[in-house]
Amino acid sequence: MNHRLEALRAQLRTQGLDAAFIAEPSNRRYLSGFTGTSGYVLAGLSEQWFLTDFRYVEQAKSQCPDFHVVNYGPSLVSALADLLQTAGVKSLAFEQDYLTYGEVQRYRELEERVPGLSLVPVSDLVESLRMVKDAEEIKRVEQAVAVADAAFEYILGVIQPGVTEKEVALELELFMRRQGASGPSFETIVASGWRSALPHGVASDKVIEDGEFVTLDFGAVVDGYCSDITRTVVVGQPTDRQREVYEHVRQANELALAQARPGLTGRDLDAVARDYLASHGLGEAFGHSLGHGVGLAIHELPRLSKQSDDRLARGMIVTIEPGVYLPGWGGVRIEDDIVLTDDGCRVLTHAGKDLMTVGK
Repeated sequence: MNHRLEALRAQLRTQGLDAAFIAEPSNRRYLSGFTGTSGYVLAGLSEQWFLTDFRYVEQAKSQCPDFHVVNYGPSLVSALADLLQTAGVKSLAFEQDYLTYGEVQRYRELEERVPGLSLVPVSDLVESLRMVKDAEEIKRVEQAVAVADAAFEYILGVIQPGVTEKEVALELELFMRRQGASGPSFETIVASGWRSALPHGVASDKVIEDGEFVTLDFGAVVDGYCSDITRTVVVGQPTDRQREVYEHVRQANELALAQARPGLTGRDLDAVARDYLASHGLGEAFGHSLGHGVGLAIHELPRLSKQSDDRLARGMIVTIEPGVYLPGWGGVRIEDDIVLTDDGCRVLTHAGKDLMTVGK
């Protein structure tokens, strides 16, 4: 039995809906196991279909054994309309946050083709199910984290004065692929010197110089699941100010790790790190949220932010990533991936967090 489909059906019944049409790629893979790039899930209260085109029919039959696989041919709307009418679907949920204008037109056409059909926009229908990971998902994230941990140890020997940020990023990504990753989980961030004050300073042509911070934010995808790690190092000998700022960020990270447990809201945990940094005059320099969920997507629920009411639960995997950014001077971010346990958390990332010097 596909327990994920059953959990989705329970939500549909609660909301009085007959079926859900799922197009978002990570949600599609979560429910069906399909790893291709084109396909849709139609999940009713007792049956489910996977709609795809000629290129992926055989792949879908292999990867989606719980589904009726449908080649939708020249018209997805026509095939979907036929299925809805045959199944007697009157109310169909669709993902309102995953729409282009063209897809809006497609739904309008579907309404015209299926008399009496009610289209119901929903948010986070599948994303809410993905928040809590099962044992296999946790294992896959751990594998992705292990690749990222190893990549960090490797890259310490690459960073030195005269090397560009792009060269460091390339070496990171090549190493992760050699370790079994299908690719990076997002565009690799390598930000040195003044650019380390850019929270999303993706690698540039800037040359790394002696005395600079270098922030490395990267991750690997292994078997579809992501890791997300950030470490900040110093080229050469750190100044007293660099040591001070780094230590405050490290303390904020450690305090949040120590407090992370089921029952807290995202707002509660964000405040642990934010209040500490604010007490040391760095509150305004921490402008982003503390963290986010990680899984099939690099950013998913729950959110750890000042506005988040998402409640932590056992089995959730989230990042803990406080940062301080001082324009014109530099910045520090330290990020770990954790899984929530019965009464706390287990840290998945093992790369060292003492201030490291490179390029000696």
